[in-house]
Amino acid sequence: MKLQDLEIFVVAPPAPGWGGRYWIFPKLTTACGIVGYGECYASTVGPKAMKAVIEDVFERHMQGENPENIELMFRRAYSAGFTQRPDPTVMGAFAGLEIACWDILGKARNRPVWALLGGRMNDRIRSYTYLYPEPGKESAQFWVDPDAAAEAALRFVGMGFTAVKFDPAGPYTIRGGHEPAMSDIARSVAFCKAIREAVGDRADLLFGTHGQFTTPGAIRLGRELEPYNPLWYEEPIPPDNLLEFAEVAKSVRIPLATGERLTTKAEFGTLLRAGGVKILQPALGRVGGIWEAKKIAAMAEIFNAEMAPHLYAGPVEWAANVHFAASIPNLLIAETIETGGAFHQKLIRNSITWEDGYILPPDGPGLGIDFDEDVARAHPYTGTGLHLQMQEAPCSYSRPNLFEGGAPATVPPQ
Repeated sequence: MKLQDLEIFVVAPPAPGWGGRYWIFPKLTTACGIVGYGECYASTVGPKAMKAVIEDVFERHMQGENPENIELMFRRAYSAGFTQRPDPTVMGAFAGLEIACWDILGKARNRPVWALLGGRMNDRIRSYTYLYPEPGKESAQFWVDPDAAAEAALRFVGMGFTAVKFDPAGPYTIRGGHEPAMSDIARSVAFCKAIREAVGDRADLLFGTHGQFTTPGAIRLGRELEPYNPLWYEEPIPPDNLLEFAEVAKSVRIPLATGERLTTKAEFGTLLRAGGVKILQPALGRVGGIWEAKKIAAMAEIFNAEMAPHLYAGPVEWAANVHFAASIPNLLIAETIETGGAFHQKLIRNSITWEDGYILPPDGPGLGIDFDEDVARAHPYTGTGLHLQMQEAPCSYSRPNLFEGGAPATVPPQ
């Protein structure tokens, strides 16, 4: 069995586009005709450039190779060009291709991927969602309105979710960490208060940030959130300073979570050794793939840390997360988008089951999904923006910071 052909789909989800502006799906085909699908969550360059990176990684390190040789192909890509260090673009390209290899291996053996990863540890996978507005009621105001967030939380808890995430803490900018504005702190507290009053003890609150604060700024904000007992405080400082997470953890009585922007065991290992984070959130389409995530989960066990695979991408990464989550003992929860997201499910012909707050691991061969290439081709990405983009304008301390969630259509002036 040898890897032979590569095709890449760049798909734009219809508005409002939960999951990012586009999703990148590599399709691998072996010489004997077995097809596997993966997903690359790497947004440092545009899709045209990213396609070239994926093609180069495949042709240089994987074409003609047995898809079983995951470790060998990983070491080739990780070491390429005399690097041997985390690179989110190259590892993002490899991760999507690696996921496709697991899909092939499962289909070749007529077994689900979780069965190849040590078997099924979890029959049901607890899931959470961001708080999204109801379809047809999207607006920039939703993201800064505590009452609207509380109403959405009730809606999702009514569906069966036992945890909801929200991120009202102000802009995340290219400038690195900043001190939160007092208005951002006040709004964050108001969100926690309104949502906690709405859902009571029926759901955990997951407080999201996006690396936007200095270490003291993260501490100031975190201490104000403590009375509402969030399950986690996500990425409160920039991900390029891993040791500072420990300083925040020493001062805030909310567990820290992070990982969507990190890649490989090297970065997650540093976090664990420093003692700053006990909830790890790898994005499998960036971290290096399923096998690399399994290594990170094994390391995390030693530090009594838990895994919460991240998803702000398409349904193939979601499927990879599900198989990974099914196979590990230290699973906390897995992200989903609403109940899978209408377009997410359409793209895989409703082949993943979500039921009363839980994802059910597929029993079909490989990833257990039915990828619809016709739907993928019917929704090509033709824009110029990146999957997600950060604001250039600094945080405002004189006016409210208005921002849109997900992949905003515009970046409002500050």
